[in-house]
Amino acid sequence: MAEGKHGRGYVYSLQFHLVWSVKYRRKILVNQVEQSLKQIVRDICSAQEIEVEEIETDKDHIHLLISMKPQPYIPAVVKTLKGQSARRLFKLHPEMKQYLWGGHMWNPSYFIATVSENTEEQVRKYIQSQKTKRIGGETNVSRNGQSWLCV
Repeated sequence: MAEGKHGRGYVYSLQFHLVWSVKYRRKILVNQVEQSLKQIVRDICSAQEIEVEEIETDKDHIHLLISMKPQPYIPAVVKTLKGQSARRLFKLHPEMKQYLWGGHMWNPSYFIATVSENTEEQVRKYIQSQKTKRIGGETNVSRNGQSWLCV
């Protein structure tokens, strides 16, 4: 169960399950791109005073369990996470541009839900299980020494 955290004049315990997907559902969150994304998201969250409690990807989307103060406007937090992560990933991995034209990495929509003490463990397990679920019809492709997963 998440412990209450103290702010200036208040105590809070706010957790959110946040999910968003790659534009065109391209399965590019593999290998070094995946590792870069996870570190970038952790860095962005740290700078925003957001705690990443769980993070996992499954090739074309990312799941986060985050804890944050009550002040931030949630759409602004999501915009920051998606915008900054895309810019940093394109800079680190310019080869992604051949799969994502128009300069957009992320689908414009996202899912967010509050997580209660009753559902926290279930959400954690679901996020952690993203690597274990597999859907058929996937092919690994190697271009310029980089392995990509395409459907």
